[in-house]
Amino acid sequence: MNQRIVPPPAGEVPAAAASGRRTSRRSRLTALIVACALFMQNLDSTVIATALPTIARAFGAEPVHMNVALTSYLLALAVFIPASGWIADRFGAKHIFRLAIVIFTIGSVLCGQSNSLGELVAARIFQGMGGAMMVPVGRLVLLRTVPKHELVAAMAWLSTPALLGPVLGPPIGGFIVDHFSWQAIFTVNIPMGILGVVLVTLFVDDVREPGGAPFDWRGFLLSGTALASLMFGLETVGRDIFSTWLSWTAIGLGVGSGLLYGWHARRHAAPLIDFTLLRYRTFLVAVAGGSLFRIGIGAIPFLLPMMLQLTFGKSAGESGLITFASSLGALAMKPAATGALRLIGFRDTLLANCAISSVLLGLIAFFTPGWPVVLIYAALLAGGFFRSLQFTAYNALAYSEIPRAQMGLATGFYATVQQVSSTLGVSIGAASLTLTMVLAGAHAPRLADFATAFLVVACISLCSLPVSLLMPRDAARDVSGHAG
Repeated sequence: MNQRIVPPPAGEVPAAAASGRRTSRRSRLTALIVACALFMQNLDSTVIATALPTIARAFGAEPVHMNVALTSYLLALAVFIPASGWIADRFGAKHIFRLAIVIFTIGSVLCGQSNSLGELVAARIFQGMGGAMMVPVGRLVLLRTVPKHELVAAMAWLSTPALLGPVLGPPIGGFIVDHFSWQAIFTVNIPMGILGVVLVTLFVDDVREPGGAPFDWRGFLLSGTALASLMFGLETVGRDIFSTWLSWTAIGLGVGSGLLYGWHARRHAAPLIDFTLLRYRTFLVAVAGGSLFRIGIGAIPFLLPMMLQLTFGKSAGESGLITFASSLGALAMKPAATGALRLIGFRDTLLANCAISSVLLGLIAFFTPGWPVVLIYAALLAGGFFRSLQFTAYNALAYSEIPRAQMGLATGFYATVQQVSSTLGVSIGAASLTLTMVLAGAHAPRLADFATAFLVVACISLCSLPVSLLMPRDAARDVSGHAG
């Protein structure tokens, strides 16, 4: 049961697999177990997003400042994810994956016991330490046990159950907040955490790469300082949360630490975040294009529920039922992702899909309380449908050329970039909302302020389109199965 499965060399696709391109039972089982962790994380994120206005009233805080409850978790992910690959290789992916689920579940309990915004932020940071190991290490297990010709299908198996979190999160969160208390929203992770620990113990292989370089402590301190300082500064500057000089000092410290890390990485034999991985063209496109696209999409969980509750007059439950349409659309796309990539390839899929997704994201800016609910549902459903294909393509493309020995580094690098871009999405969405309020002299967010914020993040998402032109049309054919 715990034998290590070694995939064929890169580019080597067995004839039977190349024709059917189906996933084996073992690949599906591994993907579904890892998906339990993704389900728990995504459920947690969407549940808390729906409850933020209620939590703000309970703590006596401004609703537009509550994004710190989201970004503090994402920030913890960004700081600790780079170490996940090395730790998994050193101590075994199975053990670290299981420990991460335990830490995440305990963090959920602590969130529910918080009595102030400060306590909630601290609990979210602790929870993020578990999430930093849970998701990337789980993905590393999948990458090291699944052959490359099964990668797209395995990613679809991985993502489909995980997308149930965003589907169920908004209505569950709204129902709990409306009928019980906001503290109860964090208890939904407990049974999933217990189930995840049991499944990992019984079925997950303890994959690891033997040997390896010593841990890059200096790189960890420099990268952690850079990421934490930059995210803190960008999150607080101009928003009257902390003094302006403190925010700008943090930004300066982050930039300085980032430059020092770049200098350190060029001289270290095995840096924690290895920029030489960007020499692989498909990895570069997934990192650069995926980051811009994810910044735009990352603002939705913060902006949309708040807009529906503060300007449409919806309850938490009603806004949750509307918000879940995006995730339902994403769930509907997953079975078609493999066929779409096989039909037109990675590059053309990313080009066309980016344009469609960005337009649908910008369409949210024109929502008004007078819109028929069915049209709002249709727009959100279509947006989630196309965004899901984009993320599936980026996630499979990122590892298409990476050698097995560098999978750990690539997973940590890519997961860090994912979390930083998601954090920036929330921060930019909140900053756009605050700036338009200040310029208009408004004391509470108006519908026009939300519209501006959605247009800003949609434009950023659209900027990812030309990045896909950096790779040829037949890029990663051994992964997509595209015949050209």
